[in-house]
Amino acid sequence: MDIELNPPRGITGFPFGMTTEAVKAAAAEFGRVKVQDEGSADDVRYMKVTALHEQFEIVFHCEDGATLTSAEVWIPRPGSEEITVHFRGVDVFRTPARKLLERLEEMGLTVLDETLYAYVPQLSLGFTRVAGHEVPLDSDGEPLYFQAVLAGPTGYYDFMLPEA
Repeated sequence: MDIELNPPRGITGFPFGMTTEAVKAAAAEFGRVKVQDEGSADDVRYMKVTALHEQFEIVFHCEDGATLTSAEVWIPRPGSEEITVHFRGVDVFRTPARKLLERLEEMGLTVLDETLYAYVPQLSLGFTRVAGHEVPLDSDGEPLYFQAVLAGPTGYYDFMLPEA
């Protein structure tokens, strides 16, 4: 299975703006679906649809309570299926985190690196190295690979850019 990150448009099979009903139906093809805060759309609590595949999870954020606004893909676990998450031909979870950020910069993208988190504001990608279980570590003592990536719509992380 290949999942392509295509910000600011969405991810494979899940364009931003699709209805929550369509998200739930499409997510069910991965396995079990968990819905949190159905229809909610406020600053503290909003609707999330989680696809629970036996090897990975994807959290679909529906911040307006009605449509898909962003998608958060978690690193696939080993198993019977080969699962790859790509961005512009680069394997997001099999490329060491530091190397991945270098590749993004080589593409001419602005990368904000905060060690455990990294953001590509104008493209609307966010990464985390935070792991809730034992993983291989890099020379800086942090996880070698990113553990999750969030793809968002245009402007999603632009608030993080320094003031001009």
